[in-house]
Amino acid sequence: MPPSADPSVSVTLAEIARIAGVGRAAVSNWRRRHDSFPAPVGGTDTSPQFALSQVEEWLRRQGKLDEVGSRERLWPEFEALGDRDTMGTAIAAAGARLAREEAGHAAGPPDADTAEGLPYHTGLSEAQRSLVERAVGLARKHGARDTFDFLLGRWLDTHVRQIGVTPRPLAALMAKVAELSRDGEVGDVGTVLDPACGTGGLLLAAARQWAGKVDAHPSGVPLKLLGQDVDPTQAALAAVRILLAGHSPGREAVWEVDVRSGNTLRADPHPDVRADVVLCNPPFNERDWGYEELATDARWTYGLPPRTEPELAWTQHALSRLAPGGTAVLLMPPGVASRRAGRRVRAGLLRSGVLRAVVALPPGAAPPHSVALHLWILRAPAAGGAGTEAGVLLVDAAGIQPELSGGTQRTGRAAIDWPLLHRRVVSAIQPGDKDRDRPADHAVVPVIDLLDDEVDLTPARHVPKPGTSANLGLRHSWNRFGTLLHELRDLTATLSALELSGEEPAGQGTVTVGDLLRAGAMTMRAGQQPADGAVRTGDAPDDAVPVLTVTDVLAGGRPSGWLPASEASAGETAGTLTVTVPEEVVVVGAYRAFGAWVDTDAPTVLGSQLFALRADPTLLDPWFLAGCLRAPANARQAGTHASTSSRIDVRRLQVLRLPLAEQRRYGEAFRRLTAFERSLREARTIGGELVDGLTDGLAAGTMPRDWS
Repeated sequence: MPPSADPSVSVTLAEIARIAGVGRAAVSNWRRRHDSFPAPVGGTDTSPQFALSQVEEWLRRQGKLDEVGSRERLWPEFEALGDRDTMGTAIAAAGARLAREEAGHAAGPPDADTAEGLPYHTGLSEAQRSLVERAVGLARKHGARDTFDFLLGRWLDTHVRQIGVTPRPLAALMAKVAELSRDGEVGDVGTVLDPACGTGGLLLAAARQWAGKVDAHPSGVPLKLLGQDVDPTQAALAAVRILLAGHSPGREAVWEVDVRSGNTLRADPHPDVRADVVLCNPPFNERDWGYEELATDARWTYGLPPRTEPELAWTQHALSRLAPGGTAVLLMPPGVASRRAGRRVRAGLLRSGVLRAVVALPPGAAPPHSVALHLWILRAPAAGGAGTEAGVLLVDAAGIQPELSGGTQRTGRAAIDWPLLHRRVVSAIQPGDKDRDRPADHAVVPVIDLLDDEVDLTPARHVPKPGTSANLGLRHSWNRFGTLLHELRDLTATLSALELSGEEPAGQGTVTVGDLLRAGAMTMRAGQQPADGAVRTGDAPDDAVPVLTVTDVLAGGRPSGWLPASEASAGETAGTLTVTVPEEVVVVGAYRAFGAWVDTDAPTVLGSQLFALRADPTLLDPWFLAGCLRAPANARQAGTHASTSSRIDVRRLQVLRLPLAEQRRYGEAFRRLTAFERSLREARTIGGELVDGLTDGLAAGTMPRDWS
C-alpha cells in the first residue's frame, strides 16, 4: 500500500505501535534511540501526534513497516475525513465494491454500486474515492470481510455515543425466541425484516439462525433479509455488512439482502412486504414519530397509538408487515407494559390474541443499560382467522445475575450472564409439554385477568414467587452470606491494622507509567477490537478464551463473549488480538469504567480502551503496580476531556517509587484490599437478595408458626 499522500493525517504512539505490529514500549524506545524519528506535529507532551506520512516513511527506511499493520495505517486516514457520515459513507462504498467483487462482478468505479441489495453511492470526494481504492487493494490481500469488519468496528467505536447497537448475545436470543415462538418447522422462515435495522446486527443474527435451514421453506429460495433505517449511512453499512457476511469467493450468496433508507413509520420503503419474522430494536421515546399525519393510518388495527407511546406504533407496524402466522420479537422499554396512556392499545393486542409473551430482561442487556428492558413476542393471525389465546406467557428474568468470580471488577451495574439468561428464557418459551423443566420465574396469565383498568403487562407483577424453590434459594444464600461474613471478619482484622500516617514519607516520590515504559521496567499493549462476527456467545468449551470489553467492565467485569483458543492464538501471532498472560496488569482507559487489576485468570482477549501492562518481575510487583494505578486520585489527574468521551491517559498514571521488597509488602495489602472489596460487593448483592426474598415470603403469609 502506498504511503499516505495527505500530510494532515496524524497518529498517536499507540496507533504507530499497531501500524508497526509492536508494543507501544518499542515505539517509545525508537523515539529515544533514533534522532531521525519524526518530530510531533501536534497533541501534548504526554500524548503527542505525528504525521502519518512521515511515520510511514521512517518505518519503511528502518524496515519496520509490518504487513500486520496495513489496515492500521489506513484507519487514521478514514478518521481524518471528519464527520461521522463522511467516514461511514466511504466505508460503505469500500464494502460495496468488495461485495461486488466477491459476487464476481466487475470492479467499476467506487461511487457507482448498483449490485442487487446495495445502496447507491454518488458524489464521493476525491479523498473518499482514494481511500475506497486503498481499502479494496488491502482487502485483496487480507480478506474482504475482515477488512470491512475492521473499518466498521473502528467507526462504531469512534461514534459509540451516537449509534445504538443491539449487543450480539441479545440479538442471538431474539432470533432464537422468534424461532421457538413459531408453530411451524424451524426451516419455514423465508423472509426476515428489521424496520429499524441500524448497522444490521439483528439481521445478521437472523442469518445465523435460519440460513442453514432455508431448504425446508416452501418457496425453495435463499433466505431474504430485509431492512430499513432512517439514517442512510447506517442503512448503507448494514446492507454491505450483511451481504459480505453471506459471500465466499466462488460461490453463491447464502442469503439475499435488501436494505433501504427511509422513515419507516411515515414512508415505509417496504410497504408490500409480508415477512415470516420481524426482529426490531425500535427507537425509544421518539416523540416526533408522526402522530398527527398518521392518525388515520390503516396499520392501527389495535388502536391509535398515543402521541407519547411511539413504541406501540412500532409494534403495530411490525404486525402489519407479518405474513399470516408470522412472528415478531421487539425490544421495548419497560414503561410500555404499564403506562396508562397505552392501556387501550395493549388491551386490543390482548383481545386479538396477537401478543403471546413478555420477557423482562436484566438491567444492562442493551442500551440504556440502567433499565430492565422487555422483549415482546407477537404472532400475526393465521390465514383464516385466529382465535383468542387463553393466556399470555410472562417471564421475569430481570433478576438473573451471574455468580461473582475472582475476575469481577467494581462497577455500578450487575453483569449479564448471557448463557444463563439464554437458557432460562428459552426453557420458558420452549413449546410443547415441558412445564416440568420450565423455570419458576414465569407464568401463563389468562387474558381476562390482564384486562383490568391498568392492563399492566409487567412480568414481575404477575409471576408468583415460588415456595419450595424460594426456600432452597434462601438457604443457599444464607450459607454463602455466612461464608462471606467469615471472610470479611478475617480481612477486617488484617486491614484494620493498617494505621495510615496521613503524611507522605519524605523523598518517596512517584514515577509515571510513561517513565517506566521508557526505562524498560514494563511493556504496554493496547487492546484491539476483534473482527465483527468473530466473538462467540453462549456455552463455551473448556479451552475458550474470554473476550473482555469496556462494556463488559461497565456491566460487572464478566466477559460476555469468547473465542476458540486456536483463533485467539492465531490472532495474537498475527498481531490482530491482544491476549493477556498470567500476572499482567489490565488497565481500563475509559474514565467511566476506570480500573486496574492483576489478571489471575489469563489468557483474556482485551478489546479497545483496555491495556495490558507486563512488569519486569525483578523491578515491579504486579499487585503493587495494579494497586497504585487504580487509585481514584490517580484517575482524576490522568483523565483527559479531549474527545467526546473522557479517557484516561495510561502513560500519565503514577506509581510510588519503592524498593522491590517494600513493593511486595504493599502488593500484599493491595491484594487483600481487592479481596475485601470483592467480598463486600458479593455480600451486598446476596444481602439484597435475602431481604427481597424474605420480604416477598412474609408478605405472602408464609411466616412459620414456631418463629418468634
